[in-house]
Amino acid sequence: MNRDSLVFGLAGTFFGVLVGWVVGTQHIAPTSVATPTAATTAAPSGAQPAVPPFDAARVTELERQANASPSDASVRMQLGNAYFDAERYDQAIPWYEAALKLDPKNVNLSTDLGVAYYYTNQTDRAITQLQNSLTLDPTHLKTLLNEGIVLAFGKQDFAGAARSWERVVSLAPDSEEGQRAKQGLDGIRSAHPEVGPAK
Repeated sequence: MNRDSLVFGLAGTFFGVLVGWVVGTQHIAPTSVATPTAATTAAPSGAQPAVPPFDAARVTELERQANASPSDASVRMQLGNAYFDAERYDQAIPWYEAALKLDPKNVNLSTDLGVAYYYTNQTDRAITQLQNSLTLDPTHLKTLLNEGIVLAFGKQDFAGAARSWERVVSLAPDSEEGQRAKQGLDGIRSAHPEVGPAK
């Protein structure tokens, strides 16, 4: 199961090539999703990793379990994950939404849903969902990191992104999320000096 990669893959793609406002597209580049404007994106050289294969048999079994257990949030989350990992974000969303109705305090699930919204070009919904995650856990590193990514690349709110990433760095500077946030901050500040240093 690939939940951690939803952040680190996304962050690695963006931050690995972040020179000013350059967005890489080598991890997850769904063709049906509007990516940041062409004027602000560039794909790095090299082949894109293959999308994990969609396991239709597993999904069929999970759907059978979901139908048999209408109050089981876990199986719905697993279905969302199966679709997400296969880059079928629009199909992941209803399963994540159904799971979250049953388990509304699950911060990881809430964040997964927010990222799926972002990948389906629903930036405002993504931000709202990530903010919901932060009401559940204001120190959730993956949520804060993703919030910065969505603010920077979805809304071009560089100051807001910097605030999210500064929070990650202050909470866990030596964590993988902290290192990614530092890279993002360095990239934004070199391309957008108006953001300024941390206060």
